[in-house]
Amino acid sequence: MKLSYLWRGLPGHPLHPPLTDATIGTYTFATVAALAEVLGITENAGAYGWWIALIAGLIFTVPTALTGLADWLTISWRSELWWTATYHLLAMVTATVWFALAAIFGHGAYTHGNISAGAFVLTLVGFGFLTLGGWLGGAIVYVHGMRVLNLVKEPSERAVSPVPHKEKEMAEGA
Repeated sequence: MKLSYLWRGLPGHPLHPPLTDATIGTYTFATVAALAEVLGITENAGAYGWWIALIAGLIFTVPTALTGLADWLTISWRSELWWTATYHLLAMVTATVWFALAAIFGHGAYTHGNISAGAFVLTLVGFGFLTLGGWLGGAIVYVHGMRVLNLVKEPSERAVSPVPHKEKEMAEGA
C-alpha cells in the first residue's frame, strides 16, 4: 500500500470523483431550495434548506478540493489535460466563492426564513460556474481518460476490490 492512496485513492478508485458527487449534489439542492422559496412553492422551509445546504456544500468542498488538487499536481504541466483540469479548478473555485458570498450575504434574510434577491442571484451565478466546472470535470475523465484504467476484462471481484492489484497499479502507472 502506498501512502498516496490516503489522499488520492486506489488505482481505478480515486477519491475526488465521489466527493464531487456530494459537493455538487449539495449545491444543486441549495439552488433548487432557493428557487422553491423564491417562487413561493415553500414558505420559509426553502430558505432554511438553502442556507444549510450552502454551509454543508462549503464543508464538503474542502476534502473535494484537496483531493482534486492532489490529482491536479500529478498532471504534466501545460499538457492538454492540465489545461482542462486547470479550467475545471478555476470554475469550481469561482463557484465556491459565489456560494460562499451567497451564504454570507444571505444569512440575515435566512434568519427570518427568507432569501434576499442578491443572495439568490449569487446562488444562481455559483450554480452556473458549478455546472461549467462539472462539464470540464467530465471532460477530464471521459475525454482525457484521467485515472481511468480501461481494464474491460477485469473480473468483477477484482474490479471492485479495495485491495490494489498489480494490474491496476500498472494500468494507472502507479
